[in-house]
Amino acid sequence: MPKVTQEYMDNKRKFIVDCAYRVCLRKPVEMVTISDVIAETGLSQGGIYRFYKDLDEILSDMISGMRREYDITGKLDEAIADGNASFEESTRRVCAVLGEAMEKHLMDIQKINFDLTVLTINEPQRAEKIIKNVKGRGNMEYMSKVIFPRIFEAAAKGLLKPMHDPMQLYNFVSSAYVGIETNCILTACYGTASMRAKCSPKDMFEVLATTIITLFGGNINE
Repeated sequence: MPKVTQEYMDNKRKFIVDCAYRVCLRKPVEMVTISDVIAETGLSQGGIYRFYKDLDEILSDMISGMRREYDITGKLDEAIADGNASFEESTRRVCAVLGEAMEKHLMDIQKINFDLTVLTINEPQRAEKIIKNVKGRGNMEYMSKVIFPRIFEAAAKGLLKPMHDPMQLYNFVSSAYVGIETNCILTACYGTASMRAKCSPKDMFEVLATTIITLFGGNINE
């Protein structure tokens, strides 16, 4: 019997994950079954279980791949790299990066991320199991640990004059991000949203940039 190489195993696992990804683009993630993935791959049930023990393990690898594909931390670093840039300019650059990335992936990765949020609400234990095995760091996690601390530091030094407690503003901005994401996805992917008008991530993040600048006491005209 020929020896099975690690490369062969990796390629098979990638093939299964890619098939699961295509299924998740067509169906809400919460409704995807292992039978759907088996049908998409054309493999037997035993062929799937040779590489993955269950659907959730496949989804963990799928999300890890999505994080690599949707990693914009390098672009976010570039947006704040200029030490001479003002708070206002840096904020607009960061929001432009977020808007562009969301618009690019609105119909694929963002759609699946939204579905995973719904899964988290309805099946928190299952979602925790899936996320526990995910590799890589999400973009919002990066922002909360790298970008927002810089804003808090500037506020603490008196360089900014926020209208409210910085942590409250952080929570507000995080909620606004989720709101933009939700409305844009519901409009683009499901044809429904609380806002009936078409949502453009780029436009929404441009408005969010102005909002952040205003709330932190910056100059919106700069």
